[in-house]
Amino acid sequence: MKLSVNDAVRRRATGAALAALVLGGGVVGCSKGAGEESPALTPAAAVAKAAKKTEDITSLHYRMKGEVPGEGRISGEAAMSMKPLAMSMKMTAKDQATDGPVEIRLVGKAMYIGGGLKAAKEMDGKSWIKFDLAALGADKELNTDQLGGGQTDKNPATESTFLTGSKNVKKVGTETVGGVRTTHYKGTIPLDAFRKSLKSQDKATREKREKALDQYTKMGIDAITMDMWIDGADHTKQFRMRGTADKGPLDMTVTFLDFNKPVTVTAPPAKDTVDLAGMMKNARQG
Repeated sequence: MKLSVNDAVRRRATGAALAALVLGGGVVGCSKGAGEESPALTPAAAVAKAAKKTEDITSLHYRMKGEVPGEGRISGEAAMSMKPLAMSMKMTAKDQATDGPVEIRLVGKAMYIGGGLKAAKEMDGKSWIKFDLAALGADKELNTDQLGGGQTDKNPATESTFLTGSKNVKKVGTETVGGVRTTHYKGTIPLDAFRKSLKSQDKATREKREKALDQYTKMGIDAITMDMWIDGADHTKQFRMRGTADKGPLDMTVTFLDFNKPVTVTAPPAKDTVDLAGMMKNARQG
């Protein structure tokens, strides 16, 4: 197997990872409850209450669709568990030459990228490439806010708190999203101001939100316009984030399907998998 094959597969993995990197959202809404908030609950208070609900999340299942700077249009579906840490995602990059969805799995301290039939032809019939995060030294940052050592997905619950950093949150109206009655809120978040406001938060909350902010500031985004749809149980059912990055526009919508339900992710068969760490070791020895 040629080392160039590794490079080709890594390019496919990187494209999917970058698309996944910008995913954000909140706690998925349940199917019960009306969309109208209490008359005494202001838009800012409603958003803060939904952000508080993120602390109870143990798992998420969601769909995403939109445009990623430098990557183009993407769509996909993902499920993730915080404890134990696991994730499964299928992503389609509509503006890239691929032979179908790219699948990403995180199992223990290993991340797997499935490239489909095209990858199998390039890798002697093996359609998966394994990134052993421990062997590659990336597992030190492996937590719910930096899945895959920062290469795949962020914890979607954290991004849902961003709207609390807006000084102009307003109620747009009531809408039905995925069969659930919700209240639609909207606001603009200047990222520098939001980061400064985090100094008043406790250490754990501050560090979690600062890590989530980093991915956007590194993209060159100064401010985010955010729409959030909150259900009658004060959960975020859907969100949309828009901004202007160095490499183009960001416009991502995430709709949550369920939360706090079991998520089981299994590793692909060993016979279908190429171990990147082993490949790199063999290349060095060769």
